Amino acid sequence: MNEKIALFTIFGGTGDLAKRKLYPSLFRLYRKGNLAEHFAVIGTARRDWSDDHYREIVRDTIKDLNPTTEEAEAFSSHFYYQSHNVNDSEHYDTLKKLSDTLNDKYKLGGNHIYYLAMAPQFFGTIVQHLKSQEILTDNGFDRLVIEKPFGSDYDSAYQLNEEIRAVFPEKDIFRIDHYLGKEMIQNISAIRFANNIFESQWNNRYIDNVQITFAESLGVEDRGGYYEHSGALKDMVQNHILQVVALLAMEPPVAFSEAEIRAEKVKALQAIRLYSEKEALENFVRGQYGHGKLEEQEFVSYREEPNVDEHSQTETFVAGKFLIDNFRWSGVPFYIRTGKRLTEKGTRINIVFKQVPVNVFKDDIDKCGEKTDLPPNVLTIYIQPTEGFSMTLNGKEIGQGFTTTPVKLDYRHSAETTGNSPEAYEKLLLDSLNGDGTNFSHWDEVAQSWRIVDIIRHAWDKTSVEFPNYAAGSMGPDAAFDLLARDNFTWDWQPDIWYRERGKLE
Repeated sequence: MNEKIALFTIFGGTGDLAKRKLYPSLFRLYRKGNLAEHFAVIGTARRDWSDDHYREIVRDTIKDLNPTTEEAEAFSSHFYYQSHNVNDSEHYDTLKKLSDTLNDKYKLGGNHIYYLAMAPQFFGTIVQHLKSQEILTDNGFDRLVIEKPFGSDYDSAYQLNEEIRAVFPEKDIFRIDHYLGKEMIQNISAIRFANNIFESQWNNRYIDNVQITFAESLGVEDRGGYYEHSGALKDMVQNHILQVVALLAMEPPVAFSEAEIRAEKVKALQAIRLYSEKEALENFVRGQYGHGKLEEQEFVSYREEPNVDEHSQTETFVAGKFLIDNFRWSGVPFYIRTGKRLTEKGTRINIVFKQVPVNVFKDDIDKCGEKTDLPPNVLTIYIQPTEGFSMTLNGKEIGQGFTTTPVKLDYRHSAETTGNSPEAYEKLLLDSLNGDGTNFSHWDEVAQSWRIVDIIRHAWDKTSVEFPNYAAGSMGPDAAFDLLARDNFTWDWQPDIWYRERGKLE
């Protein structure tokens, strides 16, 4: 295994993200040999912890991975803690001393990754101090890994980017979108470009519409304070969903390299039609969940969640239609929806193909008193919680005549396979060690995403909706279904129907 050599400095080292994602992912890399003897981690935050306490916390975060005592001790011995105030220059001087000491001790060659697992208002302050206090190295590499949200609109994102780019070049900035590290998101390109059966038909001649669903069964839980300032549009559409749209819509890259993939993704995002505010209101709908009951479990409304305004106008659901104005996709709607407290947790993509020009079985179906329309062929890419893909085809029913019936060709990764596959953060941390920005968001992508979303946000801020407008446990407000019905389409995935038919959903 090719060992990676680096010092990680994690700003926000006591936070939830570090404990849930970063430390377990670093341990997986350690267990696989990607990290060995020549690495170290500095955790910084306001809390006054000792190295021993910090290492105990780190060992606790990896216990579900069943390390041996020796393994856990050896891994955690590479972790060091420094209490840190991001606004205090003297604290950066102390951080530099510790960094220099660890660089010599572990022979790190000046390789340094700075991970900002903090609120974005601190990003500019931190990078400016990294430069002014001369923590950045002349040898090795200095790479910056940033968590979302990257700004709250285009203007704030631009200002933040200017502050960061004054210190770090774009090639050394890694803006994390953890969905880009998921196995089946990365598989989109393989399904498209490695299969002529799909790539030859991946255009408006054969595809009727594209549907992207990011559904969450949970409510906002303890994130009410954050969610009140974000909402589903900024939390999910600006980053995760538009990244998936770009991967689905982009042209084949000349080579499967970071630069070529990025260039095609940017072109796809720039081809998305920028609506007027009036058009945005026509093509995007919002929702907020109210009381609901699913399988004997009752749920409170969003406005009753902790740290939420009792008159909140924050959306917990978004559905909309993107149009892509280029030769490949002209006339093909890309429908998206995402929401909290929906029927089932699931992230999936449905590629709905056009009907055959003539249904030659129409007369036979008419004799049986059935509908004359054939169901469409649908390619479904399952991203989570299950991973895999399926293809719905029309076949003949067994028996007399030629009555057709949908047949699903289905492939899902086994639990063993998904259990052994790298977790998204593990992949992205390894990519940052390798200096590979393919699965990260480039500024050009972030900027265009904000331009698209800002128009919708501004239109919504000038209007109001009677909230709540969908019951917890359902698949969103009626307006989300009306959006497709206007174009004579329906959502392919409707898990709520199964529950309603059995009286499990009110």
